[in-house]
Amino acid sequence: MEELFEKAPVKKVYYQLALPVVFSMVVSMIYNLADTFYVAKTGNTDLVAGVTVGSPLFTFMIAVGDIFGLGGSALISRLFGQKRYEESKHVSAFSFYWAIIVTAILTVLLLIFESPILHLMGATNATYSYAAGFYRVLVLGSVFITVSLVPGNMIRTEGLAVKSMIATIAGTVAMIILDPIFLFIFNWGASGVAFANVLGYALNTGLLVWFTYKDSKYLSFNIKYISLGWQHIKDIIAIGIPASITNFMQTFAMAFLNNYLVVYGTDKVAAMGITQKIYSIVILVLVGFAFGAQPLIGYNYGAKNAKRFREILRYDLKVEVVYAIVGALILIIFAPIIVHLFMNRPDIITNGSYMLRACVATTPFIGAILVYTTVFQSANMAGSALAMSISRQGIVYLITMIVLAKAFGLHGVIWAQPLADVITFAIGFIIYRHNFKDFK
Repeated sequence: MEELFEKAPVKKVYYQLALPVVFSMVVSMIYNLADTFYVAKTGNTDLVAGVTVGSPLFTFMIAVGDIFGLGGSALISRLFGQKRYEESKHVSAFSFYWAIIVTAILTVLLLIFESPILHLMGATNATYSYAAGFYRVLVLGSVFITVSLVPGNMIRTEGLAVKSMIATIAGTVAMIILDPIFLFIFNWGASGVAFANVLGYALNTGLLVWFTYKDSKYLSFNIKYISLGWQHIKDIIAIGIPASITNFMQTFAMAFLNNYLVVYGTDKVAAMGITQKIYSIVILVLVGFAFGAQPLIGYNYGAKNAKRFREILRYDLKVEVVYAIVGALILIIFAPIIVHLFMNRPDIITNGSYMLRACVATTPFIGAILVYTTVFQSANMAGSALAMSISRQGIVYLITMIVLAKAFGLHGVIWAQPLADVITFAIGFIIYRHNFKDFK
């Protein structure tokens, strides 16, 4: 592991760690597109809107898993850089079992408060039954979704990115196969879409646990290692909470957006639902590169190798921005053709194309935001990580949405997120320059 993280050429080790994560994200992207394609092909805009309304729940579950998955893996990567291998077993076991405990508690609460939560996310009389069917199944299977984030992130810190990729691909392929079966053959509607997700994540989680047991030298999910010192618990929470808030904010942003859009009709909500899935073509790959490189960043920060740390960071930014520009240009040019593939309705194509072009306009800024976020997480800069987490789809987004929606109506609603992206990038740049000016 030392040879890979400390001595291998940056370009080589960057792609060795990041590409498996990117491939996993590409497969997930294919599922997102296939899932949207299947749902849209029903021709039922209320069903499409219902699944869109229920989708923030999935993001919420990812956020819960990130508390332990990203918080624990960020700590482990620093411990590896300091050659403190035995402690990593306790960190991994603690994170794994507490993810299960917290998810069990949340499952009960989410089932009890189903109705107010769904209405808060933008469900209407027309979409409630679809959103509720999606919601209930996803909640009941939530443990597989949240827990998958723990081994999925942690085994990459040990250089086992390919194993993480294999598990992700297997689970996603299962979802792609099951989705149309449950939707069109069994006619389970939105519940079937959610059930396909749950079963896919169950397979993913099972494989990740097996790979950890079989291939990892310094990680363990043996319950005898569950005890952990208070300082390490604080380190996990200090980074895990800001990391999870990023997804909590995404959940909030999606619900917030749906509530603003529903005023203009469920067709606008459906168009945005399709747009968000197409938009993920660029975003998921950006996330893959950023989080694929995170173990390398954390290791070299922990080892206090400033020269290699900065070299990695420069290359990471270059990859993110270049890919974002190329991906955005392709989607801008072919927006109507791509939206048409999902739903052949003139109003959906027109609205979806406009929304898609607005969304991708600021993707280069998002790439840089992701790099800054992973750096702050890896360096245990909890306050800086928290600032990034609550900005892009939180406080900054809230302000831009309220102001632009009031000033420009539907156009303001659509352009609120791109403006929030630019502002958040500026915040990240300033924080980075301030925090790392003396790291030499």
